Amino acid sequence: MTSPATPKKVVLLAINAKYVHSALAVWLLADGIKKYACLPHQVEIIEATINQTIDEIAGQVIAYNPDVVGISTYIWNADKLPALIKHLKEQLPNAIFILGGPEASHNQDYWLANGADYVVKGEGERKLPVLLDELAKGLLELTKPPKGKLNPCRDANNKPATISANATNNESLAPHTNAPINVSLAPHANASHNEAYINSLKGKLAYLQTSKGCPNTCAFCLSGDEKLSFLPIEAAKAQLYQLSKSQAKTIKLVDRTFNCNPTRAYELFEYVIGLETNHCFHFEIAADLLNQQSLDLLRTAPPGRIQFEAGIQSYHEPTLAAISRKANQSKVDENLKSLLKAGNIHIHIDLIAGLPHETLEIFKDSFDRAYKLGAHNLQLGFLKLLHGSALRNQAANLGIQYNQAPPYEIIQSPWLSPDDISQLKQTENALRQTYNKGRFMSTLEYVLTHTAETSEMRPYDLFHKLGQHTPNHGLSLEIYAEEIFKCFSRIHKIDTNQLLTHMITDWLSMVRGKNMPAFMRLSDTQRKQIIPKVEKILGRPIGREEVAKLPSGDWVYVDVQSRDPVTGLYKIFWYPVI
Repeated sequence: MTSPATPKKVVLLAINAKYVHSALAVWLLADGIKKYACLPHQVEIIEATINQTIDEIAGQVIAYNPDVVGISTYIWNADKLPALIKHLKEQLPNAIFILGGPEASHNQDYWLANGADYVVKGEGERKLPVLLDELAKGLLELTKPPKGKLNPCRDANNKPATISANATNNESLAPHTNAPINVSLAPHANASHNEAYINSLKGKLAYLQTSKGCPNTCAFCLSGDEKLSFLPIEAAKAQLYQLSKSQAKTIKLVDRTFNCNPTRAYELFEYVIGLETNHCFHFEIAADLLNQQSLDLLRTAPPGRIQFEAGIQSYHEPTLAAISRKANQSKVDENLKSLLKAGNIHIHIDLIAGLPHETLEIFKDSFDRAYKLGAHNLQLGFLKLLHGSALRNQAANLGIQYNQAPPYEIIQSPWLSPDDISQLKQTENALRQTYNKGRFMSTLEYVLTHTAETSEMRPYDLFHKLGQHTPNHGLSLEIYAEEIFKCFSRIHKIDTNQLLTHMITDWLSMVRGKNMPAFMRLSDTQRKQIIPKVEKILGRPIGREEVAKLPSGDWVYVDVQSRDPVTGLYKIFWYPVI
């Protein structure tokens, strides 16, 4: 006689890269279990971060004494998981460990050998409920669903989704076919735990997916392998509205190419622009797919309402062909310049160093071209050879060497030596610590404009020079500012008074309530001369760090109540010589 099935106590664990991040996957999985499981499994959600210790994370899990622990795996948490799973197994010897996510899905054997009992591939929100029911019944018994009720987790032959099991019967079960995104599978739409999810977003980034897959098949990415499907547009609007009422910091849509359907994208852009909210909505787009109608609409967006992330990766045609990336690069530049000219949308662009056929000199050309667009953020990323990506499979033949530990970053290739990559790392450090944080923007412009006149330095060279002079790995901003001044003042024919002027005004515009570095700072007596006059202008008290005297003798002050919602910089004013 078969024992009655016993519902499982389940902990779904997400380990985020930062506290400000949230984990959409575990909430979707919880929704899938509620909707598709035949048994009433008890589900608890834990969101930890990689900055917590293994003991801290394990303690959160053990507190629930779960029968099943489900873990989402990504490149940012993969190196922490083997030790964590080992520790949990010692404390929870009867628990079953189920892994999903891109790291486990594309590297099953490794994870099955490192503590996983099961690896769920693909759409876990449909497959995990099947596995939990089968575990509850014992021995993964393949019973049929109730008469007349089709279990959507099974295929036409009533077999479960693809699940790799670390068991005596390590059978690979029939794959589940791709299906349209289910309207009800979203924590922002499900009343059963909507309040818990919304409360978890306070002060964090909230994520939303309105499409799966990608029309592109870039060799370094995994998204192109998935069939493109869309959430019905009215459901997408409803979820955008729900998140706009949350206390999330920013709402980030994780659709890989949000505007691959321009008509649909236009309607959702229009909806977001029309919302009564102070939230910012972040979209990943293909800039060359923006048509004139969309560009005209986007100019009407309230400043700071929308952020765009537009991947460029490379301008080198042989490189783009080698990675199967199709883009009209001239159109990319044209549309990005149009958006930046409007000044109401924050633009993030990126390049990837280490792609095939791109030498250091060729990459410098891509960098300079991208930098001159004037985007608010230019990310210099490094090629990562992800499990399951076409480029990882080709790496040996191409001669690309990469780190075997996550995040699998390139070490060298026929086009980049280790020294080249070291130089790129120095450049990236300076770029990240200045330009990409909105720091010393007018200073960078001044130096580049001056060196352009003397044909002395290009954008890439400037950031490399700074990165080589002072690699910033945890320096205080005051010390780093002094090092920037030292580095730039040594550039041929740089006027140090002009340089100091720019650095002082930059400091006031980018930092609130923090004293200037000693080399910029004047005495309290000098500041007190001007503070009453500025307070009279602003009509309120100001702090001693909100006003400064320039080398010219002019005074400058900042209005910390006037911040640009796109650049994040405070408004600067000049007061006549007194």
